[in-house]
Amino acid sequence: MEHILQVYAQPYQAKRPMVCFDEKLVQLLMHLRPPLACAPGKTWREDYEYKRNGTRNLFMFLEPKAGQRHVLVTQRRTKQDFAYAMRYLVDVLYPDADCIDLILDNLNTHHYHSLVEFFGKQEADRIMSRLCFHFTPNHASWLNMAEIEFSVLAQQCLSRRLEHEWMLATEIIAWEQARNAAHTPIRWTFTVDDAHNVFRQHYSTT
Repeated sequence: MEHILQVYAQPYQAKRPMVCFDEKLVQLLMHLRPPLACAPGKTWREDYEYKRNGTRNLFMFLEPKAGQRHVLVTQRRTKQDFAYAMRYLVDVLYPDADCIDLILDNLNTHHYHSLVEFFGKQEADRIMSRLCFHFTPNHASWLNMAEIEFSVLAQQCLSRRLEHEWMLATEIIAWEQARNAAHTPIRWTFTVDDAHNVFRQHYSTT
Protein backbone atom coordinates (compact mmCIF):
# COMPACT_ATOMS: atom_id res chain seq x y z
CA MET A 1 0.00 0.00 0.00
CA GLU A 2 2.70 2.45 0.96
CA HIS A 3 4.59 1.75 -2.26
CA ILE A 4 1.52 2.65 -4.36
CA LEU A 5 1.00 5.83 -2.33
CA GLN A 6 4.64 6.81 -2.85
CA VAL A 7 4.24 6.37 -6.60
CA TYR A 8 1.15 8.58 -6.49
CA ALA A 9 3.09 11.26 -4.60
CA GLN A 10 5.80 11.54 -7.26
CA PRO A 11 5.74 14.76 -9.35
CA TYR A 12 4.40 14.65 -12.89
CA GLN A 13 6.94 13.66 -15.53
CA ALA A 14 5.96 13.71 -19.19
CA LYS A 15 8.71 11.24 -20.10
CA ARG A 16 7.74 8.92 -17.23
CA PRO A 17 3.94 9.01 -16.99
CA MET A 18 2.08 7.25 -14.21
CA VAL A 19 -0.87 5.31 -15.63
CA CYS A 20 -3.57 3.38 -13.77
CA PHE A 21 -4.89 0.30 -15.57
CA ASP A 22 -8.05 -1.68 -14.81
CA GLU A 23 -10.72 -3.74 -16.53
CA LYS A 24 -14.50 -3.96 -16.27
CA LEU A 25 -17.14 -6.30 -17.69
CA VAL A 26 -20.28 -4.63 -19.11
CA GLN A 27 -23.49 -6.22 -20.33
CA LEU A 28 -25.15 -5.32 -23.62
CA LEU A 29 -28.93 -5.01 -23.33
CA MET A 30 -31.44 -4.80 -26.19
CA HIS A 31 -34.90 -3.26 -26.08
CA LEU A 32 -37.77 -5.67 -26.80
CA ARG A 33 -40.06 -2.72 -27.56
CA PRO A 34 -39.02 0.67 -28.93
CA PRO A 35 -38.71 3.32 -26.19
CA LEU A 36 -41.21 6.19 -26.14
CA ALA A 37 -39.60 9.48 -27.07
CA CYS A 38 -39.84 12.62 -24.94
CA ALA A 39 -42.99 14.69 -25.32
CA PRO A 40 -44.20 17.89 -23.64
CA GLY A 41 -44.65 17.06 -19.98
CA LYS A 42 -43.39 13.49 -20.41
CA THR A 43 -39.90 12.05 -20.05
CA TRP A 44 -38.28 9.43 -22.27
CA ARG A 45 -39.65 6.01 -21.29
CA GLU A 46 -38.59 2.41 -21.87
CA ASP A 47 -40.19 -0.96 -21.19
CA TYR A 48 -38.88 -2.89 -18.18
CA GLU A 49 -38.28 -6.01 -20.31
CA TYR A 50 -35.02 -6.37 -22.21
CA LYS A 51 -32.89 -8.99 -23.96
CA ARG A 52 -29.30 -9.77 -23.00
CA ASN A 53 -26.98 -9.36 -25.97
CA GLY A 54 -23.67 -10.62 -24.60
CA THR A 55 -20.91 -8.87 -22.71
CA ARG A 56 -17.83 -6.81 -23.50
CA ASN A 57 -14.70 -6.01 -21.55
CA LEU A 58 -13.38 -2.50 -21.02
CA PHE A 59 -9.68 -1.80 -20.48
CA MET A 60 -9.11 1.57 -18.80
CA PHE A 61 -5.85 3.49 -19.18
CA LEU A 62 -5.92 6.53 -16.89
CA GLU A 63 -3.18 9.12 -16.47
CA PRO A 64 -4.70 10.98 -13.50
CA LYS A 65 -2.20 13.83 -13.21
CA ALA A 66 -2.48 14.74 -16.90
CA GLY A 67 -6.27 14.34 -16.89
CA GLN A 68 -6.16 11.88 -19.77
CA ARG A 69 -7.84 8.52 -20.16
CA HIS A 70 -8.43 5.96 -22.90
CA VAL A 71 -10.78 2.97 -22.97
CA LEU A 72 -10.35 -0.13 -25.12
CA VAL A 73 -13.40 -2.29 -25.85
CA THR A 74 -12.61 -5.99 -26.25
CA GLN A 75 -14.73 -9.12 -26.44
CA ARG A 76 -12.81 -10.83 -23.63
CA ARG A 77 -10.14 -10.16 -21.02
CA THR A 78 -7.77 -13.08 -21.47
CA LYS A 79 -3.98 -13.18 -21.23
CA GLN A 80 -3.83 -12.44 -24.93
CA ASP A 81 -6.04 -9.38 -24.55
CA PHE A 82 -3.81 -8.13 -21.73
CA ALA A 83 -0.70 -8.66 -23.83
CA TYR A 84 -2.11 -6.68 -26.75
CA ALA A 85 -3.30 -3.97 -24.34
CA MET A 86 0.24 -3.56 -23.00
CA ARG A 87 1.69 -3.28 -26.50
CA TYR A 88 -1.00 -0.73 -27.38
CA LEU A 89 -0.12 1.27 -24.26
CA VAL A 90 3.58 1.38 -25.11
CA ASP A 91 3.48 1.79 -28.89
CA VAL A 92 0.30 3.81 -29.49
CA LEU A 93 -0.66 5.75 -26.36
CA TYR A 94 2.84 6.61 -25.08
CA PRO A 95 5.34 6.07 -27.92
CA ASP A 96 7.65 8.85 -26.65
CA ALA A 97 7.74 7.85 -22.98
CA ASP A 98 11.02 6.54 -21.61
CA CYS A 99 9.18 4.41 -19.03
CA ILE A 100 5.59 4.06 -17.84
CA ASP A 101 4.77 3.46 -14.19
CA LEU A 102 1.71 1.20 -14.44
CA ILE A 103 -0.62 0.70 -11.47
CA LEU A 104 -2.60 -2.53 -11.84
CA ASP A 105 -4.33 -5.25 -9.85
CA ASN A 106 -2.84 -8.63 -8.98
CA LEU A 107 -4.76 -10.72 -11.53
CA ASN A 108 -3.27 -13.91 -12.93
CA THR A 109 -3.35 -12.45 -16.48
CA HIS A 110 -1.35 -9.37 -15.45
CA HIS A 111 2.04 -10.91 -15.91
CA TYR A 112 5.18 -10.69 -18.03
CA HIS A 113 4.62 -14.31 -19.11
CA SER A 114 1.36 -13.31 -20.82
CA LEU A 115 3.43 -11.19 -23.20
CA VAL A 116 6.01 -13.93 -23.73
CA GLU A 117 3.29 -16.47 -24.53
CA PHE A 118 1.78 -14.44 -27.37
CA PHE A 119 4.65 -12.27 -28.63
CA GLY A 120 7.76 -14.29 -27.84
CA LYS A 121 10.52 -13.29 -25.44
CA GLN A 122 12.21 -10.69 -27.64
CA GLU A 123 9.06 -8.66 -28.22
CA ALA A 124 7.92 -9.14 -24.62
CA ASP A 125 11.27 -7.81 -23.37
CA ARG A 126 11.00 -4.81 -25.68
CA ILE A 127 7.56 -3.94 -24.29
CA MET A 128 8.55 -4.57 -20.68
CA SER A 129 11.68 -2.42 -21.04
CA ARG A 130 9.33 0.58 -21.09
CA LEU A 131 6.95 -0.62 -18.38
CA CYS A 132 7.31 -0.73 -14.62
CA PHE A 133 4.51 -2.70 -12.94
CA HIS A 134 3.25 -1.57 -9.53
CA PHE A 135 0.68 -4.05 -8.16
CA THR A 136 -1.98 -3.08 -5.64
CA PRO A 137 -2.19 -5.36 -2.58
CA ASN A 138 -4.75 -8.17 -2.47
CA HIS A 139 -8.19 -6.93 -1.40
CA ALA A 140 -7.08 -3.32 -1.92
CA SER A 141 -8.19 -2.51 -5.45
CA TRP A 142 -9.55 0.81 -4.09
CA LEU A 143 -5.94 2.02 -4.34
CA ASN A 144 -6.22 1.93 -8.14
CA MET A 145 -7.49 5.31 -9.37
CA ALA A 146 -8.81 3.66 -12.52
CA GLU A 147 -11.69 2.38 -10.38
CA ILE A 148 -12.69 6.00 -9.71
CA GLU A 149 -12.71 6.72 -13.43
CA PHE A 150 -14.78 3.59 -14.10
CA SER A 151 -17.31 4.88 -11.57
CA VAL A 152 -17.53 8.19 -13.47
CA LEU A 153 -17.88 6.31 -16.75
CA ALA A 154 -20.68 4.15 -15.35
CA GLN A 155 -22.64 7.19 -14.14
CA GLN A 156 -22.14 9.41 -17.17
CA CYS A 157 -22.09 6.92 -20.02
CA LEU A 158 -23.20 3.41 -19.09
CA SER A 159 -26.33 4.16 -17.08
CA ARG A 160 -28.68 3.27 -19.95
CA ARG A 161 -29.16 0.26 -22.18
CA LEU A 162 -26.52 -0.13 -24.87
CA GLU A 163 -27.57 -2.74 -27.39
CA HIS A 164 -24.39 -3.67 -29.23
CA GLU A 165 -20.63 -3.14 -29.31
CA TRP A 166 -20.78 -0.32 -31.87
CA MET A 167 -23.14 1.69 -29.67
CA LEU A 168 -21.01 0.99 -26.59
CA ALA A 169 -17.79 2.04 -28.34
CA THR A 170 -19.18 5.26 -29.84
CA GLU A 171 -20.70 6.33 -26.52
CA ILE A 172 -17.39 5.74 -24.75
CA ILE A 173 -15.42 7.61 -27.44
CA ALA A 174 -17.66 10.66 -27.07
CA TRP A 175 -17.36 10.55 -23.27
CA GLU A 176 -13.60 10.05 -23.43
CA GLN A 177 -13.03 12.93 -25.84
CA ALA A 178 -15.02 15.36 -23.70
CA ARG A 179 -13.19 14.33 -20.51
CA ASN A 180 -9.80 14.57 -22.16
CA ALA A 181 -10.54 17.95 -23.76
CA ALA A 182 -11.35 19.28 -20.28
CA HIS A 183 -8.13 17.70 -18.90
CA THR A 184 -10.15 16.40 -15.96
CA PRO A 185 -7.65 15.12 -13.38
CA ILE A 186 -8.11 12.95 -10.29
CA ARG A 187 -6.71 14.60 -7.18
CA TRP A 188 -5.57 11.81 -4.88
CA THR A 189 -5.26 13.01 -1.27
CA PHE A 190 -4.70 9.79 0.71
CA THR A 191 -1.02 9.77 1.74
CA VAL A 192 1.37 7.47 3.59
CA ASP A 193 0.82 9.55 6.74
CA ASP A 194 -2.94 9.03 6.37
CA ALA A 195 -2.33 5.28 6.00
CA HIS A 196 -0.35 5.26 9.26
CA ASN A 197 -3.28 6.92 11.00
CA VAL A 198 -6.13 4.90 9.47
CA PHE A 199 -4.38 1.54 9.72
CA ARG A 200 -2.39 2.18 12.88
CA GLN A 201 -3.39 -1.20 14.33
CA HIS A 202 -1.40 -2.91 11.58
CA TYR A 203 1.84 -1.06 12.31
CA SER A 204 4.30 -2.18 14.94
CA THR A 205 4.65 0.15 17.92
CA THR A 206 8.15 -1.09 18.81
